[in-house]
Amino acid sequence: MAFYGIASNLVNYLTTQLHEDTVSSVRNVNSWSGSVWITPILGAYIADTYLGRFWTFTVSSLIYAMGMIMLTTAVSLKSLKPTCTNGICNKASTSQVAFFYISLYTIALGAGGTKPNISTFGADQFDDFNPHEKELKVSFFNWWMFSSFLGALFATLGLVYIQENLGWGLGYGVPTVGLLVSLVVFYLGTPIYRHKVRKTKSPARDLIQVPVTAFKNRKLQLPQNPCQLHEHEPQYYINSGKRQVHYTPIFRFLDKAAVKDGNSGRPPCTVTQVEGTKLVLGMMLIWLVTLVPSTIWAQINTLFVKQGTTMDRSLGSSFQIPAASLGSFVTLSMLISVPMYDRYFVPFMRSKTGNPRGITLLQRLGIGFVIQVIAIAIAYAVEVRRMHVIRVHQITGPKQIVPMNIFWLLPQYVLLGIADVFNAIGLLEFFYDQSPEDMQSLGTTFFTSGIGIGNFLNSFLVTMVDKLTDRGEHKSWIGDNLNDSHLDYYYGFLLVISTLNLGAFIWASSKYVYKRETKEVNEGCIEMESKALEISPLGLQV
Repeated sequence: MAFYGIASNLVNYLTTQLHEDTVSSVRNVNSWSGSVWITPILGAYIADTYLGRFWTFTVSSLIYAMGMIMLTTAVSLKSLKPTCTNGICNKASTSQVAFFYISLYTIALGAGGTKPNISTFGADQFDDFNPHEKELKVSFFNWWMFSSFLGALFATLGLVYIQENLGWGLGYGVPTVGLLVSLVVFYLGTPIYRHKVRKTKSPARDLIQVPVTAFKNRKLQLPQNPCQLHEHEPQYYINSGKRQVHYTPIFRFLDKAAVKDGNSGRPPCTVTQVEGTKLVLGMMLIWLVTLVPSTIWAQINTLFVKQGTTMDRSLGSSFQIPAASLGSFVTLSMLISVPMYDRYFVPFMRSKTGNPRGITLLQRLGIGFVIQVIAIAIAYAVEVRRMHVIRVHQITGPKQIVPMNIFWLLPQYVLLGIADVFNAIGLLEFFYDQSPEDMQSLGTTFFTSGIGIGNFLNSFLVTMVDKLTDRGEHKSWIGDNLNDSHLDYYYGFLLVISTLNLGAFIWASSKYVYKRETKEVNEGCIEMESKALEISPLGLQV
């Protein structure tokens, strides 16, 4: 609620209260959102290497709360806001802008420790060695995201209305109080939480050690049989409580790190260490093809909102729908779709495929990306229609309302919400599930950083498109006056790159090999947890 209470309407605050132009406001929103989703890399590293998830979350949540209090102060005190006389407002002073953005980026810093650790800490509460709890864990990320989006729904429906009609101070004050209350509720459960013990002092060290050792052994021949590579005896993993990861025939150049009697001058890496590095490389391949979908998602809180402000938002004779409130339909469609997915779709597909999840993680992502391409195609078609109405009615002024109901934008919002059930939740579960055991917080940051880079990429694209198209007599595709711009061209551009990216995703999925682990189940007994490696006709792992 706190995050979406800011993000969903920040572009309007920057343009109406701080008087920034459209391109600057979109760029600043994307830069802040990107920071919120990028800083978890640092928070996850600290959690996995030093403090653990609980204490990293604890410290970071206090920073987050401090940032929310500062932001509420920034929009409440007259001395921290631009002054207006007879409807004419002065530009914000340097100190006012500085305090506002310091508040925002304090929140981003706090989010660095909360976002990667709260979901993984929740997943840690399930015992993988208990069959019943392991079955429940399959649904955890669906319901965790469901509860998160309940907060987002209140933000986009209630807080946006409060901000625009009752005041920004109250609109930011409510989520600040809500955040503090939620932290109290969280800490009430402290006595009963399970804490996952770190089994490696520096889990990220293997990501450096394995490639370095492989490079030193580059001239050695790999054995014909992978069983001849260096690995601990199974009893070692039983005694240590660690999980053994089994050999996979990908990124074979890294296998040289596990060659016995190598040239590195130190003991060879184990197959488990090498496979952990392979997992991260494989996830990076999938991560790269999630950047464009994250860029599409960034439109919800930026250009979709500005587009909505130009349209007829009246509901009845006196009520005006806040443009940012349409974002609630992303949340609503997701909240409706999650129970349907979990209670109907998964059991139905499980009966057909035998997969506990119904479909594989990559198939889930693929479906979400296809729906997202359809959504941006519809957004393009609606904007073409809006431009046609503008020409028919000869609308040129930036504040003139286009006689076209804002609910024309509804399908693109709804489809993006449905897509999120597949790709957003699927990505979070994929990166948690496929990460090496001691790097699951760090692995989850593949999800958050993808969203962050997507925001930065959108900011870069908006800036470059504006500069390249605003030349001479040509109109900028994304000008301050959206009634005299070509936003349809920009959406068309996004549609093209989304379609190309979908092809890249199908290729990357065909190359990915799922993690194969051995885990202890009972005293002295071991069990292999293996993912099938067959390839489906679409190139997605089955």
